[in-house]
Amino acid sequence: MSFKRNNSILKNTLSKEGVMRLILNNPNSHNVLSEVMMENIQISLDEAKNDNKTRVIIISAEGPTFSAGHDLKELKSARQNSDKGKKYFKKIMQKCSKMMQSIVKNPKPIIAEVSGVATAAGCQLVASCDLAYAGPSAKFATPGVNIGLFCSTPMVALSRNISNKHSMEMLLTGDLISSDKAVKIGLINEMVTEDVLQNFVLEKALKISKKSSMTLKIGKEAFYNQIDMTLSEAYDYASNVMVENMLRFDADEGIDAFITKRKPKWQDK
Repeated sequence: MSFKRNNSILKNTLSKEGVMRLILNNPNSHNVLSEVMMENIQISLDEAKNDNKTRVIIISAEGPTFSAGHDLKELKSARQNSDKGKKYFKKIMQKCSKMMQSIVKNPKPIIAEVSGVATAAGCQLVASCDLAYAGPSAKFATPGVNIGLFCSTPMVALSRNISNKHSMEMLLTGDLISSDKAVKIGLINEMVTEDVLQNFVLEKALKISKKSSMTLKIGKEAFYNQIDMTLSEAYDYASNVMVENMLRFDADEGIDAFITKRKPKWQDK
């Protein structure tokens, strides 16, 4: 099956400042991460990765649900297949894993703007983003345990962002947690009121967009690469990254601009 961008379920806009906004736009189906939705997100991420005009990406959603996770009706339908859905289930999990990893590996900073409920793979999507901000009405859960399906793939993103105890509490109980608690456990960065959420996130994105994209790319990649290294390995790796970064034009320009008290003129190289 081939896919083309479907603007009816995923809106895609790019501002003159280089802020791309991906808007999950299927509120009647709770913005589920259906096969088509994931393919559309993947296409947009892949295009943004190599687009020099795109500097920061915001992922948001229409309606009261940010995303309810996988399309359970889609998965249930596959049980009618001769293999009881195994081949299709495997394909969907691979697509989802690829999409989540594409967020982490994308050289552009990616921000989740959450004004609704994010559950299961929807919560995983939030946890996979580099930054996440939410309104008071937002809630988060990995409720698979309630339907006999442990949220094993969301667990990967959760356990890499919050502590083991908090991860296991969400995974074992399946309970919804508030934005306030999500801030406290580190799932999101900050909670702001609904009326300012969009502008708040946009201001963050614009601030980041004014940095050297070369520097952001180096830093984001290095951050995720060093996380699972030992302390000594991480320092060796990060030291080498710093040396290579220092040799780039923008580092020379930035340091000179700081010393001479002027604004740097980035060339993103």
